[in-house]
Amino acid sequence: MTSLSDIKIAIVDDEPSIVTMLQMVLHREGFHQLYAASTCAEALDLAKREAPDILLLDIMLPDGSGLELCSKLRKYGNPHILFLTAKASDLDVLRGFAMGGDDYITKPFNPLEVAARIQARIRRLEPETSTSSPAKRPDPGIYRFGRFTVNEVEGELIVEGQPVPCPAQEFQLLLHFCKFPGIVFSKTQLYDKVWGINGQGDDSTVMVHIRRIRERIEIDPGNPKLLLTVRGLGYKLVKEPQER
Repeated sequence: MTSLSDIKIAIVDDEPSIVTMLQMVLHREGFHQLYAASTCAEALDLAKREAPDILLLDIMLPDGSGLELCSKLRKYGNPHILFLTAKASDLDVLRGFAMGGDDYITKPFNPLEVAARIQARIRRLEPETSTSSPAKRPDPGIYRFGRFTVNEVEGELIVEGQPVPCPAQEFQLLLHFCKFPGIVFSKTQLYDKVWGINGQGDDSTVMVHIRRIRERIEIDPGNPKLLLTVRGLGYKLVKEPQER
């Protein structure tokens, strides 16, 4: 099991009170490798130097936008990026996900919720040991669905023979569908299973990630044949493309 003290967390925010509060709470929860930056420039230097596992990223920074910074930070690993934002409109949320964010939480927030989301993220990366896990496969960790393949061990998505970049949270969501093909999952169930925080999420979070996965695996994302919407119920991944 991953030790919390081994997880590197970077807090990028120009409000010292928020940084101090988060550092105190996260340290109390068992996280000891905590870093802080107050500008985009400092954040890039920090990411290059430490390659943090988790990034808590403010959207409004003195020298630029956290949204634009997000994609640049991806060059230094594949951190889980959680936006801390006072902007909570649907457009702001969609822009955050479009720029590569994995989750968001609006200000003012309870720092314990931030800690809970980070801990949930770490739990989702632990090996499955439940008796309800999918049946054993001939190629453990490799899931083939026609035009795309997911390699769980290497964290890789291959589409028509070519590797396709896939942010961590999208990869985890797609992997969940791959492990349970043909099963319909509601938005609440997906938030529970993939984000791991008891349904405390926004519908748009799942919807945006579904759309972004379709852009990677579907021939025509606007007319999906693999990752389907089941009206009134949720979403399911099918083995064979379906005519619609």
